[in-house]
Amino acid sequence: MKKVLVVDDEPAIVTLLEYNLKQANFEVDSATNGAEALSKIENGQYSIVLLDLMLPEMSGEDVLKRIRMDRNQTPVIVLTAKDTEFDKVFGLEIGADDYIAKPFSPREVIARINAVLRRYNQSSSTGQASNDKVQKEISQFGPFKINKKKFQVTIKNKRLDLTPKEFELLEYLLNHEGQVLSRDQLLQGVWGFDYSGQSRMVDIQVAHLREKIEPDAKSPIYLRTVRGFGYEFETGDEETE
Repeated sequence: MKKVLVVDDEPAIVTLLEYNLKQANFEVDSATNGAEALSKIENGQYSIVLLDLMLPEMSGEDVLKRIRMDRNQTPVIVLTAKDTEFDKVFGLEIGADDYIAKPFSPREVIARINAVLRRYNQSSSTGQASNDKVQKEISQFGPFKINKKKFQVTIKNKRLDLTPKEFELLEYLLNHEGQVLSRDQLLQGVWGFDYSGQSRMVDIQVAHLREKIEPDAKSPIYLRTVRGFGYEFETGDEETE
Protein backbone atom coordinates (compact mmCIF):
# COMPACT_ATOMS: atom_id res chain seq x y z
CA MET A 1 0.00 0.00 0.00
CA LYS A 2 1.31 3.46 -0.90
CA LYS A 3 2.12 5.60 2.12
CA VAL A 4 1.50 9.37 2.19
CA LEU A 5 2.84 11.88 4.71
CA VAL A 6 0.48 14.85 5.14
CA VAL A 7 2.23 17.92 6.60
CA ASP A 8 -0.03 20.82 7.63
CA ASP A 9 -0.63 22.77 10.84
CA GLU A 10 -4.37 23.12 10.19
CA PRO A 11 -6.16 20.16 11.85
CA ALA A 12 -9.20 20.47 9.57
CA ILE A 13 -7.05 20.07 6.46
CA VAL A 14 -5.15 17.11 7.92
CA THR A 15 -8.42 15.40 8.88
CA LEU A 16 -9.94 16.04 5.44
CA LEU A 17 -6.92 14.67 3.59
CA GLU A 18 -6.50 11.67 5.90
CA TYR A 19 -10.11 10.61 5.41
CA ASN A 20 -10.11 10.94 1.63
CA LEU A 21 -6.67 9.38 1.14
CA LYS A 22 -7.65 6.37 3.23
CA GLN A 23 -10.82 6.04 1.15
CA ALA A 24 -8.54 5.96 -1.91
CA ASN A 25 -6.52 3.08 -0.37
CA PHE A 26 -3.50 5.07 0.78
CA GLU A 27 -1.80 4.56 4.13
CA VAL A 28 -1.56 7.98 5.83
CA ASP A 29 0.79 9.53 8.36
CA SER A 30 0.81 13.18 9.42
CA ALA A 31 2.95 15.95 10.92
CA THR A 32 1.94 19.42 12.10
CA ASN A 33 5.26 21.30 12.01
CA GLY A 34 8.39 21.39 9.88
CA ALA A 35 10.77 19.83 12.40
CA GLU A 36 8.47 16.85 12.93
CA ALA A 37 8.01 16.47 9.18
CA LEU A 38 11.75 16.49 8.51
CA SER A 39 12.35 13.86 11.17
CA LYS A 40 9.64 11.59 9.78
CA ILE A 41 10.84 11.97 6.19
CA GLU A 42 14.44 11.20 7.18
CA ASN A 43 13.45 8.14 9.20
CA GLY A 44 10.45 6.82 7.28
CA GLN A 45 9.65 5.35 3.89
CA TYR A 46 6.95 7.38 2.17
CA SER A 47 5.66 7.04 -1.38
CA ILE A 48 4.92 10.78 -1.48
CA VAL A 49 4.72 13.84 0.80
CA LEU A 50 2.02 16.55 0.83
CA LEU A 51 3.84 19.55 2.28
CA ASP A 52 2.39 22.88 3.39
CA LEU A 53 4.87 25.77 3.07
CA MET A 54 3.61 27.86 6.00
CA LEU A 55 4.60 25.72 8.99
CA PRO A 56 5.73 26.44 12.57
CA GLU A 57 9.26 25.63 13.83
CA MET A 58 10.62 25.06 10.31
CA SER A 59 9.03 26.25 7.08
CA GLY A 60 7.99 23.82 4.38
CA GLU A 61 10.52 25.51 2.08
CA ASP A 62 13.35 24.69 4.50
CA VAL A 63 12.12 21.11 4.91
CA LEU A 64 12.12 20.64 1.14
CA LYS A 65 15.55 22.19 0.73
CA ARG A 66 16.98 19.95 3.45
CA ILE A 67 15.67 16.68 2.06
CA ARG A 68 16.78 17.56 -1.49
CA MET A 69 20.24 18.56 -0.29
CA ASP A 70 20.40 15.12 1.37
CA ARG A 71 19.57 13.55 -2.03
CA ASN A 72 16.22 12.29 -0.77
CA GLN A 73 14.15 12.11 -3.95
CA THR A 74 10.81 11.20 -2.34
CA PRO A 75 8.13 12.94 -4.46
CA VAL A 76 6.75 16.10 -2.82
CA ILE A 77 3.59 18.03 -3.66
CA VAL A 78 3.52 21.50 -2.13
CA LEU A 79 0.25 22.68 -0.55
CA THR A 80 -0.01 26.41 0.10
CA ALA A 81 -2.32 29.40 0.16
CA LYS A 82 0.19 31.27 -1.99
CA ASP A 83 -0.79 31.30 -5.65
CA THR A 84 1.47 33.79 -7.45
CA GLU A 85 3.67 32.79 -10.37
CA PHE A 86 6.80 33.48 -8.31
CA ASP A 87 5.66 31.18 -5.52
CA LYS A 88 4.89 28.38 -7.96
CA VAL A 89 8.26 28.78 -9.67
CA PHE A 90 10.08 28.92 -6.35
CA GLY A 91 8.38 25.80 -5.02
CA LEU A 92 9.25 23.79 -8.10
CA GLU A 93 12.74 25.25 -8.28
CA ILE A 94 13.69 24.05 -4.81
CA GLY A 95 12.60 20.52 -5.60
CA ALA A 96 8.82 20.13 -5.46
CA ASP A 97 7.26 17.73 -7.96
CA ASP A 98 3.93 19.57 -8.15
CA TYR A 99 2.08 22.50 -6.63
CA ILE A 100 -1.51 22.77 -5.41
CA ALA A 101 -2.94 26.08 -4.16
CA LYS A 102 -5.50 26.21 -1.35
CA PRO A 103 -8.41 25.84 -1.32
CA PHE A 104 -8.39 22.52 -3.16
CA SER A 105 -10.69 19.55 -3.55
CA PRO A 106 -9.60 16.15 -2.18
CA ARG A 107 -10.33 14.67 -5.60
CA GLU A 108 -7.80 17.04 -7.19
CA VAL A 109 -5.17 16.14 -4.60
CA ILE A 110 -5.62 12.42 -5.21
CA ALA A 111 -5.44 12.92 -8.97
CA ARG A 112 -2.22 14.92 -8.61
CA ILE A 113 -0.72 12.29 -6.30
CA ASN A 114 -1.45 9.52 -8.80
CA ALA A 115 0.00 11.58 -11.67
CA VAL A 116 3.22 12.33 -9.79
CA LEU A 117 3.62 8.70 -8.71
CA ARG A 118 3.13 7.53 -12.30
CA ARG A 119 5.88 9.88 -13.51
CA TYR A 120 8.16 8.86 -10.65
CA ASN A 121 7.66 5.13 -11.21
CA GLN A 122 8.14 5.43 -14.98
CA SER A 123 11.34 7.40 -14.48
CA SER A 124 12.69 4.88 -11.97
CA SER A 125 11.87 1.80 -14.03
CA THR A 126 13.14 3.12 -17.37
CA GLY A 127 16.17 4.94 -16.09
CA GLN A 128 17.71 2.72 -13.44
CA ALA A 129 18.86 -0.15 -15.64
CA SER A 130 20.36 2.08 -18.31
CA ASN A 131 22.05 4.32 -15.75
CA ASP A 132 23.66 1.37 -13.97
CA LYS A 133 24.93 -0.22 -17.16
CA VAL A 134 25.77 2.70 -19.41
CA GLN A 135 26.73 5.74 -17.40
CA LYS A 136 30.24 5.94 -16.02
CA GLU A 137 30.64 7.08 -12.46
CA ILE A 138 32.90 9.96 -13.52
CA SER A 139 32.66 11.78 -16.86
CA GLN A 140 34.76 14.57 -18.33
CA PHE A 141 33.29 17.34 -20.50
CA GLY A 142 36.00 19.84 -21.39
CA PRO A 143 36.91 21.58 -18.11
CA PHE A 144 33.92 20.01 -16.32
CA LYS A 145 34.27 16.74 -14.42
CA ILE A 146 31.07 15.21 -13.08
CA ASN A 147 30.82 12.47 -10.47
CA LYS A 148 27.35 10.96 -10.77
CA LYS A 149 27.67 8.77 -7.71
CA LYS A 150 28.71 11.58 -5.36
CA PHE A 151 26.67 14.30 -7.14
CA GLN A 152 29.79 16.44 -7.48
CA VAL A 153 31.01 18.70 -10.28
CA THR A 154 34.39 20.36 -10.65
CA ILE A 155 35.56 22.90 -13.21
CA LYS A 156 39.31 23.09 -13.73
CA ASN A 157 39.67 21.07 -10.52
CA LYS A 158 37.59 23.56 -8.51
CA ARG A 159 34.53 22.01 -6.89
CA LEU A 160 31.21 23.72 -7.56
CA ASP A 161 28.70 24.18 -4.75
CA LEU A 162 25.51 23.20 -6.59
CA THR A 163 21.99 22.56 -5.37
CA PRO A 164 20.40 19.25 -6.47
CA LYS A 165 18.42 20.97 -9.23
CA GLU A 166 21.46 22.90 -10.45
CA PHE A 167 23.36 19.60 -10.62
CA GLU A 168 20.58 18.00 -12.66
CA LEU A 169 20.39 20.98 -15.00
CA LEU A 170 24.15 21.08 -15.57
CA GLU A 171 24.29 17.32 -16.14
CA TYR A 172 21.48 17.56 -18.69
CA LEU A 173 23.19 20.45 -20.49
CA LEU A 174 26.52 18.62 -20.58
CA ASN A 175 24.86 15.53 -22.04
CA HIS A 176 23.30 17.71 -24.75
CA GLU A 177 26.35 19.85 -25.48
CA GLY A 178 26.13 21.84 -28.69
CA GLN A 179 22.36 21.49 -28.97
CA VAL A 180 19.99 24.44 -28.79
CA LEU A 181 17.44 23.49 -26.14
CA SER A 182 14.11 25.22 -25.68
CA ARG A 183 12.76 26.04 -22.23
CA ASP A 184 10.08 23.38 -22.69
CA GLN A 185 12.77 20.79 -23.49
CA LEU A 186 14.64 21.72 -20.33
CA LEU A 187 11.46 21.53 -18.25
CA GLN A 188 10.78 18.06 -19.59
CA GLY A 189 14.36 16.86 -19.31
CA VAL A 190 15.27 18.26 -15.90
CA TRP A 191 11.99 18.48 -14.02
CA GLY A 192 10.62 15.33 -15.63
CA PHE A 193 7.36 16.79 -16.92
CA ASP A 194 5.97 19.60 -19.03
CA TYR A 195 4.78 22.15 -16.50
CA SER A 196 2.90 24.48 -18.83
CA GLY A 197 3.42 28.17 -18.17
CA GLN A 198 6.44 27.68 -15.91
CA SER A 199 9.24 28.43 -18.40
CA ARG A 200 10.28 31.33 -16.17
CA MET A 201 11.57 28.68 -13.77
CA VAL A 202 14.16 27.66 -16.36
CA ASP A 203 15.41 31.24 -16.73
CA ILE A 204 15.78 31.60 -12.96
CA GLN A 205 17.67 28.32 -12.64
CA VAL A 206 19.94 29.17 -15.58
CA ALA A 207 20.78 32.51 -13.95
CA HIS A 208 21.69 30.75 -10.69
CA LEU A 209 23.85 28.19 -12.54
CA ARG A 210 25.69 30.89 -14.51
CA GLU A 211 26.67 32.62 -11.29
CA LYS A 212 28.51 29.44 -10.27
CA ILE A 213 30.11 28.22 -13.51
CA GLU A 214 30.87 31.33 -15.53
CA PRO A 215 33.94 33.59 -15.06
CA ASP A 216 31.53 36.46 -15.80
CA ALA A 217 27.83 35.61 -15.55
CA LYS A 218 26.92 38.71 -17.59
CA SER A 219 29.07 37.51 -20.50
CA PRO A 220 28.68 33.71 -20.41
CA ILE A 221 31.08 31.52 -22.35
CA TYR A 222 29.56 28.12 -21.50
CA LEU A 223 25.81 28.56 -21.08
CA ARG A 224 24.64 30.96 -23.74
CA THR A 225 21.20 32.30 -24.60
CA VAL A 226 19.99 31.72 -28.14
CA ARG A 227 17.43 34.47 -28.55
CA GLY A 228 14.04 33.27 -29.69
CA PHE A 229 14.96 29.61 -29.13
CA GLY A 230 16.40 28.85 -25.69
CA TYR A 231 19.87 27.92 -24.45
CA GLU A 232 23.02 26.24 -25.75
CA PHE A 233 25.87 24.78 -23.71
CA GLU A 234 29.44 24.59 -25.04
CA THR A 235 32.50 23.54 -23.04
CA GLY A 236 35.02 24.61 -25.67
CA ASP A 237 36.72 21.21 -25.26
CA GLU A 238 39.19 22.65 -22.79
CA GLU A 239 41.28 20.23 -20.80
CA THR A 240 41.53 20.31 -17.04
CA GLU A 241 44.94 21.04 -15.57
